[in-house]
Amino acid sequence: MKFVKLSALLAGSALCSMPALAASVEKIEGGVIVTPDSGPSDTVTVTLHGDGIFHVVADAKGFEAPAANASLMAPNPPKAGTYKVSEKQGYVFVSAAKASAAINTATGQVRFYDAKGAELLSESAPSVFTQTSADGTPYVTVSQQFNRGTDEGIYGLGQHQQAVMDYNGKDVELAQHNMDIGTPFLVSTKNYGLLWDNESITRFGNPMPYALVGEEGGLKVTSDGKPGFKAQYFLDGKLAVEQQEASIDYQYIEDQAKWPEAAKAKTEAATEGQNTAGNAVQTQTVVWTGTLHPEKTGTHQFQLYGSSYYKVYVDGKLLLDRWRQNWNPWYADFEVPLTASKDAEVRIEWEPNAGYMALLHKDPMPEADRHSVWFTSEVARDKDYWFIPGKDMDGVVAGYRELTGKSEMMPKWVYGFWQSRQRYEDESQLLDVLHTYRQLNYPIDNIVLDWRYWKDDAWGSHDFDETRFPDPAAMVEDVHANNAEIMISVWPKFYPTTDNYKELDAAGAMYHGNIEQGNKDWVGVGYLNSFYDPYSEKGREIFWDQIEKKIAVKGFDAWWADASEPDLHSNLSIEKRIDTMGPTAAGPAAEFFNSFPLMNAEAFYDGWSSYKSDVRPFLLTRSGFAGLQRYSSAVWSGDVATRWYDLKAQISAGVNTAMSGFANWTHDIGGFSVEPRWTVANPTPEDLAEWQELNLRWFQFGAFSPIFRSHGEFPYREIFEIAPEGSDMRASMVWYDKLRYRLMPYIYTLGADTYLKDGSIMRGMVMDFPEDAKARAVNDQFLFGKAFLVAPVADYQVREREVWFPGQGLTWYDFETGKAYEGGTSATVPAPAERMPLFVKAGSIVPMGPVIQYVDEQPEAPVTLVVYTGADGAFSLYNDDGRSLGYKTGAFERMPIRYDDATGTVTLGAREGKGYKGMPKSRTVRVKWIAPGDSVAEATSYDAQVTWNGKAVRIERP
Repeated sequence: MKFVKLSALLAGSALCSMPALAASVEKIEGGVIVTPDSGPSDTVTVTLHGDGIFHVVADAKGFEAPAANASLMAPNPPKAGTYKVSEKQGYVFVSAAKASAAINTATGQVRFYDAKGAELLSESAPSVFTQTSADGTPYVTVSQQFNRGTDEGIYGLGQHQQAVMDYNGKDVELAQHNMDIGTPFLVSTKNYGLLWDNESITRFGNPMPYALVGEEGGLKVTSDGKPGFKAQYFLDGKLAVEQQEASIDYQYIEDQAKWPEAAKAKTEAATEGQNTAGNAVQTQTVVWTGTLHPEKTGTHQFQLYGSSYYKVYVDGKLLLDRWRQNWNPWYADFEVPLTASKDAEVRIEWEPNAGYMALLHKDPMPEADRHSVWFTSEVARDKDYWFIPGKDMDGVVAGYRELTGKSEMMPKWVYGFWQSRQRYEDESQLLDVLHTYRQLNYPIDNIVLDWRYWKDDAWGSHDFDETRFPDPAAMVEDVHANNAEIMISVWPKFYPTTDNYKELDAAGAMYHGNIEQGNKDWVGVGYLNSFYDPYSEKGREIFWDQIEKKIAVKGFDAWWADASEPDLHSNLSIEKRIDTMGPTAAGPAAEFFNSFPLMNAEAFYDGWSSYKSDVRPFLLTRSGFAGLQRYSSAVWSGDVATRWYDLKAQISAGVNTAMSGFANWTHDIGGFSVEPRWTVANPTPEDLAEWQELNLRWFQFGAFSPIFRSHGEFPYREIFEIAPEGSDMRASMVWYDKLRYRLMPYIYTLGADTYLKDGSIMRGMVMDFPEDAKARAVNDQFLFGKAFLVAPVADYQVREREVWFPGQGLTWYDFETGKAYEGGTSATVPAPAERMPLFVKAGSIVPMGPVIQYVDEQPEAPVTLVVYTGADGAFSLYNDDGRSLGYKTGAFERMPIRYDDATGTVTLGAREGKGYKGMPKSRTVRVKWIAPGDSVAEATSYDAQVTWNGKAVRIERP
């Protein structure tokens, strides 16, 4: 499609008047309905919301589908601001202050322009609809391509585990799963956002799904001249079975029946938490070899879906070397350039241990199609999306939140350190950990009670096992007496024998598919179970009421919503997953596949807001969806594995989650599921050293994540458990724990600004440096606020790493040494095991406090403003009571701060905000100016001190 500048299309038209519209155009409130002369849609409706957000809905001509329904993502979009409608040269224009939409009256295709007339987003081809059905009701699939051949950077799309920062040229499937959060919202370096309003399984990029290699219509493979792979199954190193296999397909539970009988290993009973057939006591190995026969030249896309240990080679080159726990396999993407009619050899080596494996493929696309914005959804009523403009990428995120809901402010304690474990088996274990942190003076704010505090046969009863938790209320009181909070895990899962299940079922708010499939869980002898239906308003009310009566009354402070994808049963096929998830009160599960976590979060938010209307709610949920931020929710990256690759993958996962509008994100420090070599009673010294270094590097990254949280399976992750007393590792972990609290004035201001200024805590470098090509693509660095550049180390025994310093002409200071680096260059920097490369931008004002044991310990403590010289700077230091909702009505305090680099003067402005209960009347403010070679990594010194009582103060540099 030829791009045309808006000014050219509008030449000669009078936007200030209302011309007569063609018969195919109907004016409606906020916009127009266009009936195109041709194309796939009967009508295209374009409406304005606010000053530049546009909503496009196009129905499918000639296909059956239910009528359009209300959006769950954007239930309360803003009303239209001032706009004008005109018609010129075959286009209808809806023009507003920040953007304009142009609808082609012949085809119904839509283009969007910024306020200056530059094209931002354009439908590159007509929509593609095809007929489908869900639960016997006719629906359509829908596919729409935009910006064909684009070079823009594309970010967001939720949270994914492929170590990809910029999604231009990549394929992403949006389907909720443990570790993967599918959110159909992207942000572009062209300063627009696109919210694709569909809740079914959706693909970004190539609209075609992956197919098994060797499957009909997929990439052909032969071995020894025969179709398929040569498969060799070994037991204890001896060949047990050799056979030809059309494809590699042990992807789901039902596929395990394909396993050759003679290749089955003797097993013993599975251990707690495993959802497998057992642990092999014979060593199993499978090797597949084959010759690939590509029919197209180009970059071929592959996925290896697997668990346990596996390696993939193509033409002798090792492309993948991974491990995943068997109850949680996942996709590993890789690309291979292939030439038509030129064969390539593939070899896959696998140690299955009752695991899962499949090899999938997509043919290459034309480059212009590969580099486009393309959404395809499996179940739809129509084409439905929102265009969101912004002056920059922060402005786009702000527009997204204007549309889908503000990012609620977290309680202040959320930004302190959390300790958790899978799992504290009784109250003494939990309290002993908290008491030990306090005795050692290691800062902590939150301790977490994970699953299985109930009796094994009573999941969903919300009753504590009195033999292990005899007095939960007293346990909570002990936590509070030690100046900490306690969060508790509550699943949306119920055993049918519980009264809670029966109450929900009587209200029509329980799914039955998992029980009808006969799927038992992994607890004890295994129990039938299912999840409630959060799409039912009554179901949400009952769900919370049960929590309130059994758990909230005991004083717990926050909620942990595990398995909120929903993960009813691991390793089911998509078809069987859908069968377990509905039908929902809103419609077929296939239509609402991705939005369960949003509705579940609403249940917690509404319930807590009613129960404690003056206290900020807080929910940590394993999955999310567009709009989740309005329910005072944070997300985490799920049960990631304990490998160096997985650590690296968290960096881009966190950045893109933030750029999906979710400001508060976290991860299990060290990874959740532990590789077997680290769980044995006596690991080798080499393995133990690697385990400790992995956790140390992950802990360093965690200290600069929005939420700082240690959690995982055995070995225990508490600082005093994993790091030997007197070791450099222990000293480093404690140093980062204390640094987090020293930076609390800075961090809490970032947290407040997510609501008050629609800001982001974890930032892609591209957000501040969109024209920096290297900043777009680097996938292992990020910004923490606007001041810090964080460069985690995600490789074993690495003691230096290359860092890209964005921003031509800027200066970056090493936080540890004060060494200065020039922006727009790269440098190899030191990375000793005990320190992560960390830098601060010149012109930054970083407020710091003393080391405290919990966030509220010293509310009147002096604040030190650390000023990094070399550029002018500004900051607005925020304070409030940390717990109430008063921030929404101005019950806070801001200290505006400015730095003039030419004079070295720091100016504290007059107090902003109404103030809050308990606010100090004055504050001691210290200033430390940093020049090259200076450091505040350890120092407590300062250069000047004043008392700020809310009135403007100038501080001259000595």
